[in-house]
Amino acid sequence: MNSEKIHFLIVTGMLVGLISTVDPVIGQQLTQKPNIIFILTDDLGSGDIGVFFQNQRKDGQPRLYTPSLDRMAAEGAMLTQHYCAAPVCAPSRASILLGKTQGHANVRDNQFDKALEDNYTMASVLKEAGYATAAIGKWGLQGKGKGPDWPAHPLKRGFDYYYGYIRHSDGHEHYPKEGPHKGPKEVWENNTEVSAGLDKCYTGDLFTAAAKKYIKDHQNGPDSDKPFFMYLAYDTPHAKLQLPTQAYPAGGGLRGGMQWVGKPGHMINTASGEIDSFMDPQYADATYDDDGNPATPEVPWPDTYKRFACVNKRIDQQVGDLLQLLEDLHIDENTLVVFTSDNGPSQESYLPKEEFVTYEADFFDSFAQFDGIKRDLYEGGIRTSTIVRWPGMIPAGKIIDLPSASYDWLPTFVDMADLSAPVGVDGVSLVPTLTGRGKQAQPLIYSEYFHPSRVPAYPDFVPEHRGKRRGQMQLIRLMDYVGVRYDVQDADDDFEIYDIRKDPQQTTNKADDLPELQEQMKARVLQVRKSDTSAARPYDNAPVPAVTITGLTPGLTLYVEKSRTPWIPQASDTVPAHHVTGLTGQTPESYQPDDVLLYKGYIRIPVEGAYTFSQDSEGQSFLKIHQIQVIDKDFNPMAKSGSVVLAAGLHPIEWYVKRSAGADPQNTGLIWQGPDGTKQQVPQECFFTSTGYRE
Repeated sequence: MNSEKIHFLIVTGMLVGLISTVDPVIGQQLTQKPNIIFILTDDLGSGDIGVFFQNQRKDGQPRLYTPSLDRMAAEGAMLTQHYCAAPVCAPSRASILLGKTQGHANVRDNQFDKALEDNYTMASVLKEAGYATAAIGKWGLQGKGKGPDWPAHPLKRGFDYYYGYIRHSDGHEHYPKEGPHKGPKEVWENNTEVSAGLDKCYTGDLFTAAAKKYIKDHQNGPDSDKPFFMYLAYDTPHAKLQLPTQAYPAGGGLRGGMQWVGKPGHMINTASGEIDSFMDPQYADATYDDDGNPATPEVPWPDTYKRFACVNKRIDQQVGDLLQLLEDLHIDENTLVVFTSDNGPSQESYLPKEEFVTYEADFFDSFAQFDGIKRDLYEGGIRTSTIVRWPGMIPAGKIIDLPSASYDWLPTFVDMADLSAPVGVDGVSLVPTLTGRGKQAQPLIYSEYFHPSRVPAYPDFVPEHRGKRRGQMQLIRLMDYVGVRYDVQDADDDFEIYDIRKDPQQTTNKADDLPELQEQMKARVLQVRKSDTSAARPYDNAPVPAVTITGLTPGLTLYVEKSRTPWIPQASDTVPAHHVTGLTGQTPESYQPDDVLLYKGYIRIPVEGAYTFSQDSEGQSFLKIHQIQVIDKDFNPMAKSGSVVLAAGLHPIEWYVKRSAGADPQNTGLIWQGPDGTKQQVPQECFFTSTGYRE
């Protein structure tokens, strides 16, 4: 559509900066671990929600209505600067569950059905914190093989309960038993395939009913004293735009809305009538101004878009139903609900071309005021409209404009459970910003992705963006500036640089005016990622730039922290510090088994080249150089080495060591093998530190 861009209008609430202060609206202390529901939609665009964009559409333009989500936003917080980790589903979901950017997650690019890394996950850390954990809906991260013995089945990644589609492509079909699109699909409850009893079950309704059943059963079961965590991953609105069987059941919550019947052939209360048939009356006869001339008659929406609108409304009704259940059970005050999407809007409908027009994201301007869609690293592909509701702790009507990302939710949830996230997590807790309590750490906004296609040539997009080849793409945000580059050939390629708050559509590339920022971005993107041979990049072997810093003294700063978790926690500078001359033989006498030692400072690299770091002693350890995760021997004790290409000079280093009982507490040394092939302990004279360490 050639509709005018409508910029986001803040009508209520407050802007939250990097340092949050105590909000007087929040009177209670966080004394009880909240229940957590993380709702993830599939390809819902940043412009598909009323309060974020659709409510600002002009008369005559096609419009979507989301009253339940609008109400959720009014009762909670809107995150207006929130990013997904990747612009397509599998890597985006992997980053959410691992708490890692695409620079460290093991699922990247278009690796659908690849096994999620066997490491700490959102579910496993919350399970350790005392939560009952459930995953419902689309998975797609199970690995090779046949069910139920997939290597990364949800039950093997921290979840106590699972119900849904395991395979990625199964989520393109919304009637699993009938399979009108490409044949029947499998639905799994834990390790049992259950699709035989799912006659006429529309998956959005099915997953909602399953979620409600789980919550009710949990509250009435033997573990009701435990908080619960639910990862609710809808398979809509993506893929084939199939319609429900009937109108959404009246009411909602405990007695109304979707209900689990539990009878084979009639598993849920909408499993009757004709599949793929119900066109919501609100959209059945919808018309719009197709030529921008109010003097000419409006024309009917094509059926393709009526279908999308119905699916979009169904999601809104499903969320409202769940929120009503929480109120009916009197647990809404202490239940955190996050609503978001895995990536930007798609161009996909999978409808017969001889009967339907092709679905395009610009009919509703599902990308909102941005350019880009799914598979783009322009804002429309990676910015998500995210809502958070927690009545007991988040004041109503709050507007949060802190740049944040989907991998921040794992440390946020763990913080709510009064624990520190694993050191291998890239995200930071958003609790200070959400609640107004404490100092907010600066989130990292970074992504990388490859796809051999082009940006759609939508008239609303900036001419320079239309039809642009995607190829290798990379994004970094530094404060209010977003750097993005397409079709990257090597590490020296320039970023397009945009002042994203003033220019959210990315119309004006300011790179020529910001040469120092250009070099900073080129350096930073190499300092926050580790290469992965399964997703090769043209900058994988570029040397990571050193930093320039003065006033250093020989040695390192050692922090000793008591451990309350099986994992090595993220760093804390609030614990006692010691100055040490090196790594070996420096453990203080006060050290106890399972204490975490953090050696922090700088390492001087004598010559540019590839360096392999290793450590062969017992216990857990973790090595970061800059923010590159070089060695992760925290979860996997066999991961004893890692390699990175480094420029000569000083590089920030964090070396974490956690010794089990019986291990030599003084054996904390680090071995390197540089370009000359010599393997040795890193010499003490290569370490430096400063008061008030800062990268």
